[in-house]
Amino acid sequence: MFRGATAVSLDEKGRLAIPAKYRKSLLLDCDGQMVCTIDIKQPCLLLYPLPQWQIIEQKLTTLSSMNPAERRLQRLLLGHAEDCQMDKSGRILIAPTLRQHADLSKKIMMIGQLNKFELWSETAWHEQIAADMAAEQADDMALSERLQDFSI
Repeated sequence: MFRGATAVSLDEKGRLAIPAKYRKSLLLDCDGQMVCTIDIKQPCLLLYPLPQWQIIEQKLTTLSSMNPAERRLQRLLLGHAEDCQMDKSGRILIAPTLRQHADLSKKIMMIGQLNKFELWSETAWHEQIAADMAAEQADDMALSERLQDFSI
């Protein structure tokens, strides 16, 4: 499981080095094979180890191509999905179209989200955290039933 926020840099070719703390497990679990796609609700990318992505693909196959909303989700997630193979130096190449979607430049944040990573521009990440904290402190959102039962 992936957790924590790590500052990483993109090189001039659009490659990022996977943090050392994740490399061994990624090599063992998926031989360094990953899939990157867009997040359809946030200005970030989603980076999955291949076995986790295959679960998402299986779920997407159950959606109807005749339902416009379901077809749109398939089109956006699958249409932007790019294979990323970790090289011997532990780097992956992020496709230019994906970098453009998330406005990624040199400084990015890699956020562990249990079964995947989110890739954010450093600026957008800090703005999102500030907005999330403000929303939580304002406490103006109704909690879902699951959140009402959630305890930390």
